[in-house]
Amino acid sequence: MASTAVGRPVSAVIAGADGKEASGSSYISETLAHALDFKDSDPDRAIALLREVLYHPTSTAEVLRIMEQAITALSDLLSQEKKALELRELLTELRPYFNLIPKAKTAKIVRGIIDAVAKIPGTSDLQISLCREMVEWTRAEKRMFLRQRVEARLAALLMENKEYSEALSLLTNLVREVRRLDDKLLLVDIDLLECKLYFSLRNLAKAKAALTAARTAANAIYVPPAQQGTIDLQSGILHAEEKDYKTGFSYFFEAFEAFNALDDPRAVFSLKYMLLCKIMINQADDVGSLISSKAGLKYTGVELDAMKSVAVAYSKRSLKNFEEALNVYKEQLEEDPIVHRHLSSLYDTLLEQNLCRLIEPFSRVEISHISELIGLPVGNVEKKLSQMILDKKFAGTLDQGAGCLIIFDDVKPDGIYPSTLETICNISKVVDSLYLKSAKIMA
Repeated sequence: MASTAVGRPVSAVIAGADGKEASGSSYISETLAHALDFKDSDPDRAIALLREVLYHPTSTAEVLRIMEQAITALSDLLSQEKKALELRELLTELRPYFNLIPKAKTAKIVRGIIDAVAKIPGTSDLQISLCREMVEWTRAEKRMFLRQRVEARLAALLMENKEYSEALSLLTNLVREVRRLDDKLLLVDIDLLECKLYFSLRNLAKAKAALTAARTAANAIYVPPAQQGTIDLQSGILHAEEKDYKTGFSYFFEAFEAFNALDDPRAVFSLKYMLLCKIMINQADDVGSLISSKAGLKYTGVELDAMKSVAVAYSKRSLKNFEEALNVYKEQLEEDPIVHRHLSSLYDTLLEQNLCRLIEPFSRVEISHISELIGLPVGNVEKKLSQMILDKKFAGTLDQGAGCLIIFDDVKPDGIYPSTLETICNISKVVDSLYLKSAKIMA
């Protein structure tokens, strides 16, 4: 008989049992119904009742079916109460039960409990250790189907934890094994994970190859809409990384439609990246209309407000507004690696355009004056001007002693030198030709 946290038998805490023999499917069915009634009002009692169902001694088909419902309800309740360690213990305690049910149901329950743990914030290390335990158990039990899926989940968790080398090693072996078995649905998942991993490592060539492999596998089978949306989202990210923002926008739009139909939380990120592409292709004015559209209004919130403020700053060519947007919406812009990378490039472009416009009337100007005009610290302006001079964006030099920027006039190329070189080349050809003719005559 199972025990509660204080060591009493679970049946002892059930009101109304009165020592009655806990037998028969009708009894545990009633117990399950009582547990669901207490789910909101008294979660601890509901948990105790659900555990009573799980440790029922009989194992008829009807009892096993009710137990499966109890496991689902218990994992949801423990997740709701943020009892991650109890979820981990539950997975260990259910191993004898897994021997009584089909392997497919076992896989469903195990993945459901791991998903329940994932809903609890700050449990990434626990999830990794839990997945490692389950991999060892599935190896011992020779449950290959479940092991491959848990290993894929483990690789995703390792990637989120930035343990890239271990995740890559795990995925490499897993891809080889799954390709041999030709499990295309799992192969799509693994190829997508591999694509994300290589993208995080900034290896775009291998990321594109992995995405192509995922698309090839997906074309051979029916792929769920959520999975297709993930493929489109990753395609958009890779195209945006290659500065092909128009193609990226179309992929983000496809992903947004798929996620929007499923009410998937990733829809707002797809829409956010669509707005980013519009800004990057100099169509910031379209951002407002996209946000105010029927689909956009559904996701109105801080993510879209962040992109709107960036679009307004870019339309005004205002670096001050741009910096304010980055400070106000730091979490949405700076901490999103995809948005941050592109906005950094956009900020540099905007800064260069503003500096070129400001220094155009001058031949010699104090750096502090440019700093006042553009509204940025002197050190930042000086660093950017030196970078622009080295990149030959304009001709000039920095007089750091005087704190001045000296701009040189654009030197018009003198046409006499190319013409002289061309004439010499032509004379050389004529001389060579005459030499050949004279050699033939002498022969």
